[in-house]
Parts: sequence; C-alpha cells; structure tokens
Amino acid sequence: MTVQAQDIINAMPGAFLPARAGNTKALVQLDLTGEDGGQWVIDVANGQCQVRQEMASKPDVTVTMDGDDFVALYRNELNPVQAFMGGKIKVAGNVGLVMQLMNWFER
Repeated sequence: MTVQAQDIINAMPGAFLPARAGNTKALVQLDLTGEDGGQWVIDVANGQCQVRQEMASKPDVTVTMDGDDFVALYRNELNPVQAFMGGKIKVAGNVGLVMQLMNWFER
C-alpha cells in the first residue's frame, strides 16, 4: 500500500510530541502539489496539534512542495536541506519554524 500525504497529515495529531514543541504556537500552511496534493493547516498551540484541510488566512509560515516529496521527507527519505536548496521545498514566512516542525512528531 502506498502511503499518501493525506494519511500522514491526518495521523500528525496522534504522532505529536508536545514536550518537544513546548509552548510554541504555530500556524503552518501546507500546500502540496501533484496528484497527492491539497492544502492543509497544521495548528500547534497549547501543547496540542490539529490539522484541517483548508487555507489559513494568516499562517506563520507557508510550505509548498510536491505531495510525494512530503511523504519522502516525513519518512526521512529526503534530506530537507538539500530539498530546500534544490528548490523542491519553497518556504514563505518563518523558516526557523519549519526547521523545528519535523522534530515535534514521532516518525
């Protein structure tokens, strides 16, 4: 069975590690392209993580990438720095937040 970006995103609240996020409050807009694409908001606040399939009006950061690349990144099969430098990941807003984000989840 092929893992889809939506499956990973839907599972993120259950994989969230609140101790790692601390008291961080973050609204992350995830714009995934390709056939596995879509738009989701990852909302981290008060030690909880929620995901919604929507567009945030004022996200702290927007991450745009291919859905397949998102799956590979989440599974540690894609180097985030190389992907960013190679243009596979586009970030608008708080880049530092994106660097921390993946550490907040059990993968």
